[in-house]
Amino acid sequence: MATNSSLSSSFEIISSLRFDPGLPEAACRYASSYPEHPNSPYYLLGYHQARLRAAANHFQWDGALNWLKQDLQSFEKFIDASISDRSKAWRLRIVVNSEGEARVEANPTPSIDIMSLFIPPLQTNQSSPIWRVYIDTQPTTPSGFTTHKTTARDEYNSARLRAGILSPSEPAEVLVVNSGGEIMEGSITTPYFLRDNVWFTPPLSSGGNAGTTRRYALSQGFCQEQTIFRDQLVDGELCWLSNGVRGFMRGQIVAK
Repeated sequence: MATNSSLSSSFEIISSLRFDPGLPEAACRYASSYPEHPNSPYYLLGYHQARLRAAANHFQWDGALNWLKQDLQSFEKFIDASISDRSKAWRLRIVVNSEGEARVEANPTPSIDIMSLFIPPLQTNQSSPIWRVYIDTQPTTPSGFTTHKTTARDEYNSARLRAGILSPSEPAEVLVVNSGGEIMEGSITTPYFLRDNVWFTPPLSSGGNAGTTRRYALSQGFCQEQTIFRDQLVDGELCWLSNGVRGFMRGQIVAK
């Protein structure tokens, strides 16, 4: 039987976010509806730190929790060291182990319409590609590994393969579903569905992740929480998707 220490060393907690040199100027224009310091090029950085703290607390990782208790300015300074060219956009993956040892994996990421980083009512570019959104054919069991983002992502990777999504660059997503038929979340995004002229996102009780853009959307009143069942989704219906690297994207349900 695996011990608690061996279980702790078998995965790490993570959070992925965007560094974008165009964010500060745009955030200053919309400071009243953007919850972060407008001068930071890190998208929703405080929410990412809070998300990592919540994961460390859940898994009872005292070393990680102590490291994550540093102030936001120090946290940002730590991440700064991973940016080799501040004139470009980067996809950053913050990785923290149970002992509080952290690293940042930085990869160049394509430029996007900067307005995509703000909640959809502020969206100006409606010509962006529509993502194909599939529904997983097998259930996923909710656990600490679905509520919190970790490197233990086999279930999400399997769901993507079942949907035929072979590359992370594809404009495609798959919705993971619990055994009760409730939509939990997307494999890499938070989904939002329109019902009676109100946007809804699945509640955390369905088993999905407490994402940073999800928190942002809820805080700004863009959406409310409501249980969404897979049999309520209609082929061709439009939805929104969001994550900490790409912001908000349009999606369309593809019911196979």
